[in-house]
Amino acid sequence: MGLLDGKVAIVTGAGGGIGRAHALALAQEGAKVVVNDLGGDRAGGGKGSDMADAVVAEIKRAGGDAVANYDSVTTREGGDGLLWSALAKFGRADILINNAGVLRDRTLLNMSDADWDIVYSVHLKGTFYATQAVARHLKTQGEGGRIINTTSLSGLLGNVGQANYSAAKAGIYGFTRTVSMELARYKITCNAIAPVAFTRMTEDLAVVKSMGDAGKQLLAPEHIAPIAVFLASEAAAEITGTIVGVQGNQLSIYKMTQSQGVAPRSGGTWSPAELRERWAEICK
Repeated sequence: MGLLDGKVAIVTGAGGGIGRAHALALAQEGAKVVVNDLGGDRAGGGKGSDMADAVVAEIKRAGGDAVANYDSVTTREGGDGLLWSALAKFGRADILINNAGVLRDRTLLNMSDADWDIVYSVHLKGTFYATQAVARHLKTQGEGGRIINTTSLSGLLGNVGQANYSAAKAGIYGFTRTVSMELARYKITCNAIAPVAFTRMTEDLAVVKSMGDAGKQLLAPEHIAPIAVFLASEAAAEITGTIVGVQGNQLSIYKMTQSQGVAPRSGGTWSPAELRERWAEICK
């Protein structure tokens, strides 16, 4: 018996990298999988069916069941299409993993509207559309469910050259926290993974390239998939609103923190001079 027998999972951006690893791992644990991939390049250009079809074939060769979906997550129709692929083929949906992503790295001063818009649309808008469609179904289905989003170190800590990407991924952090609160009454959990992995999206980043061949193994997407399986299972039924950092086989939890806080000595309004004097105290 697999952890996910009888469940139907939707994975966006599942044609390669982390999404492919998620889809294969979910299927290995008994889930039927909707493998979504637009088939474009990492910058969001082009499209095709080969990537999603290849993963579906891989799952079926291993004895699992899957269906391909080629919708773009950047439209409401695409988000609805993900759900309808699951319902048409398998009659239900239980798990959504929002993983689709693109990169258009530029420094702020060199970033175009197009660079900003496509990254925002795929990551943040796409997460919204897919989550809303599936969450509405899960509420009606009445058996709970699992939503797993993908944020990033860039969104949580920032990264030079990724103002568009970090803004979208930071948005996914806030989105995950709020959705977890709103859907708790329906026994639907919402968590996020902040992965560091060697994929076609990251293969030419300096930090990854500096690790060489050893880094490819250390940061293989297969290290991340078990976390997704766990969060999708009944074993994680009480875990929601959590951001799990994954770097190789190292796990951590990201938390927003707030300093203790202080008031001005006068008890009234802060002055710039007192702010400067007491800034270190405020930050403690």
